[in-house]
Amino acid sequence: MIEQLKKLFAAPEPQAQKPDAHQLAIASTALMLQLSRIDRDQDDRELQTIIECAVAEHQVSRDEAEAILEDALSHADDATSLYEFTGQINEHFDQEAKQALLVNIWQVAFADGRIDKYEEHLIRRMAELLHLNHREYMQARHSAEAKRQQ
Repeated sequence: MIEQLKKLFAAPEPQAQKPDAHQLAIASTALMLQLSRIDRDQDDRELQTIIECAVAEHQVSRDEAEAILEDALSHADDATSLYEFTGQINEHFDQEAKQALLVNIWQVAFADGRIDKYEEHLIRRMAELLHLNHREYMQARHSAEAKRQQ
């Protein structure tokens, strides 16, 4: 009885705070940034592609996209795994939004004109962590290639 009264008058447990749009943009940008670093040759074309994707995907200005990139750079240095970012994305993005993110990730990979074997492996791993199947992985790659040729 006493335990039930304690529970009744106890402070409500804090609910997990839902990340805002800026935090989700940072998570998305951080994944693209991780890809740009995987081949140990972070190219300016890749960084510009990340900014362009942030502008298009998150409906922000170029200045805001650059600020998001700076935030992502600081978070990426502290990140211990991709799960930090993919966890947030899986929780708050639907399949279509996750596939659009994968298209953006492929665009970053194509930005320097070549796909490194480490880049391809990391993109496959990201797709798995985002719960995207092989068909969605390949569709994202083909979409990014088509955008590149335009």
